[in-house]
Order: sequence, then structure tokens, then C-alpha cells
Amino acid sequence: MEWETILAFGLLIVTLVSFFMEKVSVDTTALTLLGVILIFSGLEISDNWPSVSNILSVFSNEAPLTIASMFVISASLNRCRLIEQTSDYLGKFCKFGYRKFMLILLVLVAFVSAFVNNTPVVVVLLPVVISLSRTMGVPSSKMLIPVSYASIFGGCCTLVGTSTNILASGIITNSSVYPNMAPIGMFELSKIGLPLLGISLGFLVLFGKKLLPDREALSGIISELDRKEFLTEAIVQINSPLLGQKIKDSGIRRLSGVRLLEIVRDGISISARNSEEILEANDRLVLSCRPQGIIETSEFEGIDLLNQTDLGIEQISSKTGVMVECVVGPSSSLISKSLLDASFRSRFNLTILAVHRRGKNLGFNIDKVRLQASDTILILGTKEAIERLRKSEEVILLDQAAMPMKNMKKKAPIVLGVLVGIIGIASSGVLPISITAIIGVSILLLTGCLKAREAYRAIEWNILVLIYGMLALGLTMEATGASSILASVVGGIGLGLFEPEWQPLAVLVVLYLCTALLTEVLSNNATIVIMAPIALELANIMEMSVNNARAYVLTACIAASASFVTPIGYQTNTFVYTVGGYKFGDFVKVGIYFNAIYFVGTIILVSSIWGFMPF
Repeated sequence: MEWETILAFGLLIVTLVSFFMEKVSVDTTALTLLGVILIFSGLEISDNWPSVSNILSVFSNEAPLTIASMFVISASLNRCRLIEQTSDYLGKFCKFGYRKFMLILLVLVAFVSAFVNNTPVVVVLLPVVISLSRTMGVPSSKMLIPVSYASIFGGCCTLVGTSTNILASGIITNSSVYPNMAPIGMFELSKIGLPLLGISLGFLVLFGKKLLPDREALSGIISELDRKEFLTEAIVQINSPLLGQKIKDSGIRRLSGVRLLEIVRDGISISARNSEEILEANDRLVLSCRPQGIIETSEFEGIDLLNQTDLGIEQISSKTGVMVECVVGPSSSLISKSLLDASFRSRFNLTILAVHRRGKNLGFNIDKVRLQASDTILILGTKEAIERLRKSEEVILLDQAAMPMKNMKKKAPIVLGVLVGIIGIASSGVLPISITAIIGVSILLLTGCLKAREAYRAIEWNILVLIYGMLALGLTMEATGASSILASVVGGIGLGLFEPEWQPLAVLVVLYLCTALLTEVLSNNATIVIMAPIALELANIMEMSVNNARAYVLTACIAASASFVTPIGYQTNTFVYTVGGYKFGDFVKVGIYFNAIYFVGTIILVSSIWGFMPF
């Protein structure tokens, strides 16, 4: 191998290791990768390394722009609360029992996910499903994994169902291996995805309840008795014997039925988790007390319960504290910020009790933890403060479904019309999906369905940065011959062990397994950027026609999205992971069946449709 090829492989390995270790965010890794590639391009030290203009051409790829447009369209649907409004209708079906209700719910989720980015579909349905699970008397853990899986089933059926398919379409139209290959059609994947959807939904409805665990959500871990607390505030007196004492030595924590949540000093919130913090005069102590605890606090020497009429200080004395669980959404402005940097406590006057990520409690120093999408936060505050948080749309509160905004109900027909128009025009082939999506976004902005600021916020920029970085790596691997070498290794397994008539099928199996394995540890977008060019190289090695080469790419699309056995392989799984109180092994126990269904089903369907069967 030439040094350029070795360098390309080195960049690939370092990138994959960084993604897996998660020491830095995936978009930071991708941006760094793009920078390194551009450095070598700018030095012009080899003809086998792509030029700067070639690398920058990834920004002309229509796929990321289409994906960004679909994010905006999905946000418009969410803003109209169209999905949440279905909860009123879904509630009527609870009386039919678990299986019939789940069939209706999952069909709805799969259908919507086929035409809207499936991650926001799952996110907005979280509080709806949790509320309906209480109505049915069924643990939410029996319903959340099925909702995530159903969104994946639906996303595999159309071009716009998942960004993976849009990205693959952009890759094949810019490939030098098959330069005349057309983009993926709107319903081209349906001939594979729809049969798999039907089989998988049937299996999930029939056997899901038995396979799925009984788990409690984060807020459910706390008993009803513990929830019945009051939030109150006390002030440290000027001549208090507590002055200069550390929290752990003050005796406040030894009060029965009292929890010191935080200290407010000169308008700045200080976490009470630091037991070494020294008390000062006029410190405001935010306490969570049971009724008996309020009495003991009022009798505790050196502090006084705040009296609003005397001090004129905004406070929450004697108001009932409500404990609520919420999730950081995929486009929240809190992402990559710590609670301290975001001024979360002072903005909303809420106390953070716990932050969970992927089933793990992040510990006591949570104020400095940088939040990620799907992080679950347990908060405590007054009803008024929680309603302020709900209206801010910074997080998704799981206590109840969001209500549709009255002024947006009239916009719902416009949003639906735009979505139907995009699908219809793109399906007919009159205009490419990228152009129709951009026109659709323009209509939404002009009609006031979404403000420009909201549109920018709806775009998951970290995913776009990841895509651009991986596209640059893919182009580099293709130019240096690294993709051809990987394709030779992957194809060699099938080509070397089987007779010629079995080779197309054998290579198809190896391609699916490699893609499925990679997507369980990486994001589906990163996986397809790596595997789609390899799929084309494999077809080229076997001297396949353009039509048969498409079969390999479509197989890679299905395999990249069919991630069921881990909660980190697909973003919808990650969102339900903590919310449903699941363990990592729960996904393995349930997901293995669907990995098998999609593997066997895809191989049989693709081989039958494209004639890869030797008999």
C-alpha cells in the first residue's frame, strides 16, 4: 500500500475509536477529521490525495441540505402538535387491551416515521405513551422499546424516513464507480421495507409483552411518600452560630424529613451537594421538607423561614413541590452546555435532583456535566416553575403530552400540504427531493408556520457536521484506493469460499453483516458513509450492472438502520433507554429477534427481486 492509503486507513481507525470512546463529541471528531484531511490536501504532496477543491465539493452534496430541510419540516409538524393530538384518539383504544392497542399505536408510529424524521416522532410521543401506559395499567417499559423499533421499521420503507437513506442517495449519485447511477426513489425501499415491517410488527405485538421487561422510569424510583414534599426557603441569620461552618457540620442535614437542595448567595445558585461549602450570613437555603420537617426547621437555631411580606423576596415558601422527569430533545439549546452554563436553576427556579445518561446516574457533580440529547433530568419545583419550563420547549416533560398551541392549529393544513407536496413531486420525478424540500421550507417560513430562528434551531447541526466530515473521509478513501482494498477484503470472504453462482448471494450476506455490526457501535449516518461506497466497489469487483449494484446499496441502507440490540446504535433507542428505565441487556434480549428478522428477510427479498438466488 502507498503511504496515502495507509494514512487514509489511519484516519478511519482513529475516527472509529474516537466515536466509540466518546471522549469528545462525534461532531467535534468529524470536524477535526475534515481539518486534517484539508491540511494534507492543501500541502499538495501527492497526486493520489484529493485536492482541496475535491474535498470542499462535499459541501455541494445535496443530501445534507435535504436532511436539514426535513429537520425543519419535522419541526413544523411538532409545532402544530399534530402527533400529540392523536393521543386523544389513541386513548379510546386502551379499552381493547394491550395487543390491539399496541397494534394501532405501532402502525401509526411506523406510518408517520416513513415520511417524517423518526427521531422527533419518538421524542414527542414519549409523554403520550407514558400517559397511556398509566391509563392501561401497564409499565411504560412494555411500550417504549416497541415505539422506538416501530419508528425504525417505518423509516426503512421510504427515502425520507431516515437521514441514512437520503445520505446514501446522495453518495451514489456522486460516485465515480457508477457515475450514471440515479438517486434512490421515494418508495424504492418499500419493496424491502414493507414486508419486513409487517413481519416485525406482527412479532412485536404477539410476543413483545412477554419479552419486554417490567422496569420503572427514573421518576418512578421515588416512592409516592417521598414525592409529597414542600419546597421552602430559610435564611441564615446575621448572628447565626452556623456562620463559618461547613454544611456537613451544621446539623441541617440531620433534621428529620428535610433535604438541603441548594444555597442562593448574592443571586447565585450554589449546589448543596458540596458538603464542604461554608455558610455565610444571609445565605438563602432552599429546602425540601415534609410537614414535620418544616416544623423542625422553624425551630432550628440560626436560621429563619423566609417571610415574603417582611422581606419582599420572591420565594417558594409553603408551596407544594412537584417532581417531574424530562428529556433533553435532539435540537435543544441545552446540548453541550452544563446546567451551570445554561443558568438552569436561576432561569426556571427549579432544583435538579438527578441526571441520567444511558441508564447511569451521572453522580453528584451534575452542575458541571455537559448535557447531551436524550439525557434524562429529574427536577423538583413548583407547578408554576414547571409550567414555565414546559413553555420554553428546552426539554420534553414526561408528565403529560404537550398541548397544541391555538394559533398553530390553523397552520396544520399548510404543514401537511407541504409534506404531501414534497412526497408527491419527488415521487413523480418532476423535481429532485432536495429542490422540493427547500421549496417546502420556504413555504413554511413565508406562511408563518415556523419562524426563521425556530427553523435554524430545529436543524441538528451536529449531525450535519458529522455527515460532512465522513463524506470527506469517504472521498479520501475512494481517491487513495482504501475503499477498494476494504471491498476486496469484504468481497474476498464471499468470492473465495463459494462457487460463482453463489457469489452474489454470499457477498450480499457479508455486506449486510459488516454494515449491521458497524451500525451497532456507530451512528447510522457514519456507517452508511463508510459502507455505501464499499457496496459499490463490491459490485464493481463482481462486474455487476448498475441495477444490481443498487441492490447492494439498498441492502446497506436497511442494515445501517436496522439497529435493535444496543441502545446506542440508533438515536430513537437512546431516547427511550433511560426514560423507560431499561438496562443494556433488555435491548439485546428483545432486539436479537428483529436483527434476525431483518437480516434473513432482507437477504431473501433482495436475492429474490434481483435474481441473486442460484436456484
